[in-house]
Amino acid sequence: MEMFLGGLAAGLVVGAAATAGYFIARAGGTRHLGAGLRVAKRSASDLAFATKVDQLFNPPPPKPSAEPVRLLAILQREARLLDFLMENIAPYSDDQVGASVRDIHRKAQAALAKHVTLEPILPQEEGASVTVPAGFDPASVRLIGNVAGNPPFTGTLTHAGWRVRSMNMLKPPEGQDEFVLMPAEVEIT
Repeated sequence: MEMFLGGLAAGLVVGAAATAGYFIARAGGTRHLGAGLRVAKRSASDLAFATKVDQLFNPPPPKPSAEPVRLLAILQREARLLDFLMENIAPYSDDQVGASVRDIHRKAQAALAKHVTLEPILPQEEGASVTVPAGFDPASVRLIGNVAGNPPFTGTLTHAGWRVRSMNMLKPPEGQDEFVLMPAEVEIT
């Protein structure tokens, strides 16, 4: 019985040492384990500290970039495109809508030409027969219709696509909210 109790005690000591070694190794060593225990102890008694620790482990999501909306802001500023798109045009006659569209089209086209250099993805005219080779970029060429088998595919070009070759859009001044596409306007009388 003494031998059994001695073996049991030795097994418990070795098991405790192995468990402690496992947790120390997981913590990155005794120094890191001690630091972790100090952080846990302080977090339990200091709410401001606990909040800062929580922010380190759960940072807020990054603010999205406003670069994609800059062009929309330009089209609003120079052609009032958003105003047109967000307005209910149902009460207006086709002649009234057509006159508005003509003006918006001219201004939007000028704004695009000023700030963006566009080029077609495929150089052929719409309606031309084209061959899409194996290894084509599906982000650049979308196959529609009866698509079966493996490339190369031959079909009729229904849209040449657009690619931005270059952009010329200045970054707004520091501190300006880039998500404001058009500020509210208030006329003071």
